[in-house]
Amino acid sequence: MSLIMLALGVSTSVACAQKIKSTEVPLSVTTAFKKQYANVTDVKWEKEADNFEASFDLTKIDHSVLYNAQGKVLEVEEEIELKQLPAGVADYVKSKYKNESIEEAAKITDSNGVVTYEAEVKDKDLLFDSNGKFLKESKD
Repeated sequence: MSLIMLALGVSTSVACAQKIKSTEVPLSVTTAFKKQYANVTDVKWEKEADNFEASFDLTKIDHSVLYNAQGKVLEVEEEIELKQLPAGVADYVKSKYKNESIEEAAKITDSNGVVTYEAEVKDKDLLFDSNGKFLKESKD
């Protein structure tokens, strides 16, 4: 249960992100990023509380990686096709968000390997566990 709460806490920090220049990112973070994603060149950085998020395309798929200031990966987010969401997510959205549809979807893996899924509906991010159980809603 504490792992889910950690994932929720890290995902919640996205709401207060600020765009920053790559020169404002600690060397420990950029070094860790370059080690993990050596071929990625076009990176956009944001600061989320005390953490740093790198957003980029990898094989034409949107990715983001959240690092702490020491360069430890906190979570990796990868855009997925809507059909890759766990069973039950689409039904939940249909029943709770009438006349709305899922615009984007992502798979989020935290530093402990816990996977959650995000479904963007209008201006909201809906978070689900790996079995498709609804966890929380936050503003996009």
